[in-house]
Amino acid sequence: MIKIAPSLLSADFRNIEKEIKKVEKCGVDLLHLDIMDGHFVPNITFGPMIVKAINECTKLPLDVHLMIENPDSYVESFVKSGADYLTVSIEACRHLHRTISLIKSFNVKVGCALNPATSFCMVKPILKDLDLLLLMTVNPGFGGQKFIESVLSKISQAKKFIEEHKLKTKIQVDGGINPQTARLVKKAGATILVAGDAIFKSKNYCKVIQDLRK
Repeated sequence: MIKIAPSLLSADFRNIEKEIKKVEKCGVDLLHLDIMDGHFVPNITFGPMIVKAINECTKLPLDVHLMIENPDSYVESFVKSGADYLTVSIEACRHLHRTISLIKSFNVKVGCALNPATSFCMVKPILKDLDLLLLMTVNPGFGGQKFIESVLSKISQAKKFIEEHKLKTKIQVDGGINPQTARLVKKAGATILVAGDAIFKSKNYCKVIQDLRK
């Protein structure tokens, strides 16, 4: 079953509660929030206060991706703000196992993200401890980027490894996802699709979300 996670990075923040209600009515499964610090990635978005405000606007699970340096220092504050899934970027973690264990200690679902140029083998030792593997299909930092097709083979590798080891880890993809690229990543093995511009820049949110599921 394919799950859809609209990326609020592309939403109209002047009317964020209205935007959330619109995608809720379309039957999405969770909301994706990209946290950027201007250091790990070349952009700045928002912090725990905004996550808390968004949490108060919805009952949907919040899927929070920390694209920040020193993520361990901020885990507790984002959990308290309402994160249901907390994903860290492997490239930002000096001691990945310690970070994953810290997140799990707060009883939230834990994920790990890989940038397009990062090999899948880097995450193999920790995969059994993850609820979510996020494979970036663009270089993180900005919405609206072009889908990087070379990541498809990484998605297939992850699917094969998860099936062979009988793991329950879900494969999520984020970056350049639209109804056309969704077909490619689903065929490769993805089960959670993060889409920003495809949804929030369209005139009909529900139609795009329905097309993504197809």
